[in-house]
Amino acid sequence: MLLCLRIENFALIDQLELEFGAGLNVLTGETGAGKSIILDAIDAALGGKVSSRVIRTGTSRAMVEATFSSNAPLAAWLTEQEIDLLDENSVVISREIIATASNIRSRSRVNGVLVNRQIMGGMRDRLVEITAQGQTVQVGQSAQVRDCLDLYGGDSLMQQRHKVATSFSAYQQAHLALEKRRTSERERLQQLDLLTYQVQELGAANLGEPNELEQLGQERERLNHVVDLQQMSYKVYQALYQNDHETPAAGDLLGDSETILNDMVEYDTQLQPLLELVRDAQAAVMEVGRQINAYGDGLEADPQRLEEVEERIQELKQICRKYGPTLTEAIAYYQRIQGELAQLNDSEQSIESLEQQEKACFDKLTQTSNQLTQLRSKAAANLESRLIAELKPLAMEKVKFLVEIVPAPPTATGADKITFMFSSNPGEPLQPLTEVASGGEMSRFLLALKACFSQVDVAGTMVFDEIDVGVSGRVAQAIAEKLHQLSQRNQVLCVTHQPLVAAMADRHFRVDKQTINQGKNKKDNAEQRTVVRVTTLENLNTRREELAQLAGGKSASDAIAFAESLLLQAANHRQKIKN
Repeated sequence: MLLCLRIENFALIDQLELEFGAGLNVLTGETGAGKSIILDAIDAALGGKVSSRVIRTGTSRAMVEATFSSNAPLAAWLTEQEIDLLDENSVVISREIIATASNIRSRSRVNGVLVNRQIMGGMRDRLVEITAQGQTVQVGQSAQVRDCLDLYGGDSLMQQRHKVATSFSAYQQAHLALEKRRTSERERLQQLDLLTYQVQELGAANLGEPNELEQLGQERERLNHVVDLQQMSYKVYQALYQNDHETPAAGDLLGDSETILNDMVEYDTQLQPLLELVRDAQAAVMEVGRQINAYGDGLEADPQRLEEVEERIQELKQICRKYGPTLTEAIAYYQRIQGELAQLNDSEQSIESLEQQEKACFDKLTQTSNQLTQLRSKAAANLESRLIAELKPLAMEKVKFLVEIVPAPPTATGADKITFMFSSNPGEPLQPLTEVASGGEMSRFLLALKACFSQVDVAGTMVFDEIDVGVSGRVAQAIAEKLHQLSQRNQVLCVTHQPLVAAMADRHFRVDKQTINQGKNKKDNAEQRTVVRVTTLENLNTRREELAQLAGGKSASDAIAFAESLLLQAANHRQKIKN
């Protein structure tokens, strides 16, 4: 419920603060007095579209702040959006609109927290429902009518609609996968041929160790220098173990050193560690000598093996140039394309299997859509009877109404095209509502529709902008009673020119324009400005005067008497409802 509305520099409003109450809140005033500006301000606060025109001339900033009463579901939703609660009873929504040199920008806040348009949309859906005469979009487009019917159908229908959306998403994915395969089959076959060739080539190369190329390079160097290695190994052997010349070998010299140290140890045992070191050195030298001799003896020229190594090196280098640049990267590429080739050859991803998968998903979509259609048909029958019952008291006793559901290509919202069919005159066929309903009939239809929804869903605050235009007498009285009926379950804000409607108000506001002088000199007409002022009519006399103005345009005695009768009639109606 809207508790308070504060407006600054919005259109013709300079400063305004209104406190609304439960039940039926009515705004009256002359045509052009600014009543709709107040509703526009509510719409702007809740994220509605704005232009530079909403900013009061001579200012660069407008602000609208609306305070609503809170409830447990709304508080839980705000917590999900990570918006702190000011208290358990209210939510403050504000919007600042600022004019710049080239455009306008705005900032919306909920409880002081900056929010985006998506969150504001969620707030709007939970707080306010605005209806105006001529609001044919809601009942003129199949998508809007479908959403309206689904909402009326309740949780079970909305859950089935969610299943349809899930099925449609699965069908879309299967369809896209099939189309992608069909359109890319040539590329797939080309890729298959390429990868098959590459896998065969890399497989034939028998790739193993990533460092094989380095090992082969070392082997090639050895095979290319067998004679040199033999000669050098013999020289090392002579130098360490046995020298053919008169020069003693290192082993002989160490043997002599051992003999001398052995004699010295007999006189000084402190030299024993040095003796051990010499012995170890002599043993190591002798071992190296024997091994280098064996190495030299084992070396043989092997031209065939050298040729094999050279060929293998060239093969691996060619592989690296094509798939490398290193052997490690070539091996990794080989492993990867083996997996890709397996996927391309996967029989489960053939066109035939994808066609079967698409058909299964489409069958599932058809099944869930048919179930949704059945639920919609039940909801439509219920809505038809309820709406006709709501329209009859509104001087439409002979009205015929049908929710037409015809098959349509399946989408995420089902496979139905839904139209509201209407006839208000006996003998006339049912036709689309928006094509045959007059302005007054559309007003009553929208009001009756809201009454139907109020029985299944409490909207919080319902706003009606001159929905009673074009009707009078008995119809206006019926609309007044219907608005009062709605206000028993929802807060209702209504802009009206009908005294019959205004008399039913629980809270009555008069809106008018005034000219004020903002200059220092009161006679300076150049500083005069037009502003909108709102007066709360709290006592019987002021309400009677306003109703008389609405009824007769002046406070004549007959108009006053009529206003008194309206107020008495409204009081009796409320008492009757209460009893």
